[in-house]
Amino acid sequence: MRSKAMLAGVAILALALTAGGVALANNTVTANLTPARADNFRLNDNYGFAQDLRRLVDVKAIVLVAQVNGDAGSRKAAAALQAMQASYPDVAFLMLNSTAKNRAEITAEATTQKISVPILHDDLQLAGEQLGVSYAGEAFVIEPKTLKILYHGPVDAKGATAKSSGYLGEALKDLLAGRAVSSASVSGKGTTIAFPERDRRAMHASISYAKDIAPVLEAKCVACHQTGGIAPFAMSNYEQVKTFAPMIREAIRTRTMPPWHPDPTIGKFEHDGSLSPDQVRSIVHWVEAGSPRGDGLDPLAATVHTAPDWPLGKPDLVIDVPAYTVPASGVVDYQYPVAVNPQTEARWVRAATILPGDRQGTHHILSGYMSKLGAAGAATTMQWEASYGEYAVGGESLSLPEKVGIMLPAGGGMGFQMHYTPYGKEAVDKSKIGFYFYPKGQEPERIMRHLVIANNLIEIPPGEDNHKEVAYTTFPKDALLSSVFLHTHYRGRAGSLELVRPDGSREMLISLPRYDFNWQRTYGFTDPVKIPAGSKIVATYWYDNSVRNPANPDPTKTIVWGPQSWEEMHYTSLYYQWADETVAHPADATPDMMKMPRRLMGALDTNLDDKVQRNELHGRVEAAVGPHFDEIDVNKDSVLDVSELPAGMKYFAEIMASGRSVRKPTP
Repeated sequence: MRSKAMLAGVAILALALTAGGVALANNTVTANLTPARADNFRLNDNYGFAQDLRRLVDVKAIVLVAQVNGDAGSRKAAAALQAMQASYPDVAFLMLNSTAKNRAEITAEATTQKISVPILHDDLQLAGEQLGVSYAGEAFVIEPKTLKILYHGPVDAKGATAKSSGYLGEALKDLLAGRAVSSASVSGKGTTIAFPERDRRAMHASISYAKDIAPVLEAKCVACHQTGGIAPFAMSNYEQVKTFAPMIREAIRTRTMPPWHPDPTIGKFEHDGSLSPDQVRSIVHWVEAGSPRGDGLDPLAATVHTAPDWPLGKPDLVIDVPAYTVPASGVVDYQYPVAVNPQTEARWVRAATILPGDRQGTHHILSGYMSKLGAAGAATTMQWEASYGEYAVGGESLSLPEKVGIMLPAGGGMGFQMHYTPYGKEAVDKSKIGFYFYPKGQEPERIMRHLVIANNLIEIPPGEDNHKEVAYTTFPKDALLSSVFLHTHYRGRAGSLELVRPDGSREMLISLPRYDFNWQRTYGFTDPVKIPAGSKIVATYWYDNSVRNPANPDPTKTIVWGPQSWEEMHYTSLYYQWADETVAHPADATPDMMKMPRRLMGALDTNLDDKVQRNELHGRVEAAVGPHFDEIDVNKDSVLDVSELPAGMKYFAEIMASGRSVRKPTP
């Protein structure tokens, strides 16, 4: 162990030569600050995916190597890791960059140097800080189950300060042979990486709970963590926060909480629930300092926070969803109740909130207006003429922009799609939907429209941890995209929406590097996205059907579209306005976009050329449709266009009708 004086000297030297965590001079011998175990984290890599240590349950070791862009030692280490991958298939290799200003810099370095090993962007330096990273090329071998650090040192002799009996390769050989690592810690050298906050730990005890911590919790967390809220405990005072402080630190480091999942480098969204970098650092360092109370009144105790029944206030109209008894166990098929619309005059809706009656058993609720009140059943969804939002945990209200509305006609009724999940005891659900109207005489000028992009031809092979499926819709005329809702089930890993314009230019609209089935919400753009006529909105989802996914019911099964959570979906909800449409002059092109041939084209055409090539058919689609490809190809040009797809509808219908993965979940 080094003395406090020596550590202070290191700190003064670091602060004198660098600021903000940039690298120092090369070939500096560094201190061993390595802890016994790594703390889990979640960071985005240069491929746009979220990575965390706890996910890597199927390997025998995790190798994590510190990396700095442009650094010769880092590049040599990357080359060595890539050479090792073939020899160690049971090892996960990752690199950690704690110095880059943005992920684009890391991506450029990886592309230029042809580095295939994922490079994680430690943008807040918290991962490297905790690990004790000191220099570029520094390697850590981590045991996946316990996160114990089994080896720490250079990748090979080039990064060592003295001769050693073993380096990274020898450590892996020992580990995989079931032996104790012979040289668990080897002194190394390389470009020094500064972590200023590591040397300010004594100052972290002075972070103010009253001024720095509680106000952030109140602004970002209390909406859920309050009496009657959906969170498991209320942040009602310092004592409560102190009790759960280690959990709070873990949740923030793994970016589980707050539940805000968009990549912060892509798009700007309303009601951003994320924490700023400074807020994250303050809370993590405050917890690590022992969560001191400090001086000042307790802001959380000063106000009694209670979750309101209706977060937007009392609705103008409430319609009850017919009650349903959720059984204690078993499989509950989707329910499709209908309710009478009591409105005797048409009104314009400015907002709507779906309020679940039994939060624990209600997974999601969709709603739609029907001019004719039919019998309850799945077929009623085909009669829905307008949508007023969707409920899933994390999102309950649809609020429309100023002067934009959705018509709720008089009479008719509301249809609902109810997804229930039994949880061990019988419960009665009495959900509601509340409508907020524009005042009479202040009606909106524009109309909000709704469309779903869905691909019910998806097929996810067993064991794959990053399976990709794509679907799109084409906008026939100019539009403004207001909000999006991305949805998969247990195996969803990540998702994105991309705008592909007619001129070929592309713009990523939203990316969820880590999809969370337990938290789903509608993301409203701060500024509506202009969609030129002929543009495609492309929805891409990645699925994890492997043992790395802790929510996966059965990684041995091929999974296709199905309504239950152990099956899968590829579902994207869009709210938008037509540029040429007003309340005074309706001009809705949505019905044409919803025609089945166009939806099929969007699900099959993976290269986005508005044609289906034979090699774009896979799995059960190839088995059912492939033998009839020439028959469907009426003009014999070896591709299928949208006008030819109706000729194959009977074959596609057979797939969709028989495509359920399983009817019962794996015990």
